[in-house]
Amino acid sequence: MNQENTCLEYKREYIDDIRYTVLAFANTQGGRLLIGIEDDGTVCGVRDPDDTMLRMMNAIRDAIRPDVTLFTRCQTIEIEGKCVVELTVQRGTARPYYLACKGIRPEGVYVRQGPSSVPASETAILQMIRETAGERYEEAVSIEQELTFRAADAYFRKKKLAFGNAQKRSLKLINDDGLFTNLGWLLSDQCSHSIKLAFFDGSTRTVFRDRTEAKGSLFAQLETCYNFIDRYNRIHSTFVGLERVDERDYPVEAIRESLLNCIVHRKYAIAGSTLISIFDDRMEFVSLGGLPTGIQPDDISLGVSVLRNHNLAEVFYRLHLIEAYGTGIMKIRECYADAHDKPKIDISSNAFKITLPNLHFGHHSPSLQRTSSQPTSASNMEESILVLFQTHEILSRKDIEDALHVSQTSVINALRALVSRGLLVRLGMGKNTRYRKKET
Repeated sequence: MNQENTCLEYKREYIDDIRYTVLAFANTQGGRLLIGIEDDGTVCGVRDPDDTMLRMMNAIRDAIRPDVTLFTRCQTIEIEGKCVVELTVQRGTARPYYLACKGIRPEGVYVRQGPSSVPASETAILQMIRETAGERYEEAVSIEQELTFRAADAYFRKKKLAFGNAQKRSLKLINDDGLFTNLGWLLSDQCSHSIKLAFFDGSTRTVFRDRTEAKGSLFAQLETCYNFIDRYNRIHSTFVGLERVDERDYPVEAIRESLLNCIVHRKYAIAGSTLISIFDDRMEFVSLGGLPTGIQPDDISLGVSVLRNHNLAEVFYRLHLIEAYGTGIMKIRECYADAHDKPKIDISSNAFKITLPNLHFGHHSPSLQRTSSQPTSASNMEESILVLFQTHEILSRKDIEDALHVSQTSVINALRALVSRGLLVRLGMGKNTRYRKKET
């Protein structure tokens, strides 16, 4: 007889510990279990093969999850004139297989190492999940089963929606075996993915002004990120007649869609953090995963959307966080329809970046020359502005600020005075406001 090895094991008689061997075979390379043979290869035979096979198959069916019986074959064979029960186990397609009483953790998942069945490491378990889940990452069983949902509960309550076990099953946070899926883990307080946010001085990553890291449930991360970004999305004020008009550096809708895109469409099977960076001239959103299979960069502009995380998107859709699939990028571009600088999308094999321009940064006319000194009084300010109109037919307030190196407030006051005196005419409203010299 051959010696025991990775794919072969002997048992003198049936015992409950056989389930560890079956589990290890299914999780590794498959194998044969022969009952009725001593460890040294001596054939002793089985007295009641039918009873042994019945007990063994019932135990396997009850003890192992997911059901591994489809990958097993049990029969009686004759060796040296004695009856031996042979159980053949194929490598399963739903790995990791685990003991129902232990769960998907090292003490519940076994693999073969030489002639022994041993507990799998967490790294090995995660690798099995990645190999068998493919694009079904969110449906795979979570290695972490001790989960809480405080942030998710609060979010569902705010939306006046139920979030009990029935809803968790319907939304596929819990699978048919009653175990939490990776989607459940992503929405739980124990989620270890994160989003790193930074506010930089200037237009480079040289000096940090502020930074934070959003952790926990994706709902908690969503709130943390939005609040951080909102803190640095500055307000610029102008006046139209007696009415004050406030504008943000970045359209709120564009920020919202970019942030949701990072959370809903990233590839969570890849370890690493989503990155959000705020500069003086732009804001960048970088998420992991690139484009889903079957999508090309040109398809994005047409509104084509292939969801990587179908179940996560469905949760966000039910909560009215996303309105319709495939409209996010189009909404972002619509926010910048009248802007000089447009949003930019960069895609690599494993990353997706959205860059939003600051609406109030550097929008002066390319041919506008800056003056060498600043006006020293209100009257000088008005005169300096009128000088600019000798060479430029139409200017924005920002054009004038950049040319004269003066504050926003002083330019607003001077423009208001020139308009009231009938020397300048105001054109448009809000961010599209421009000025021209009044014809005489």
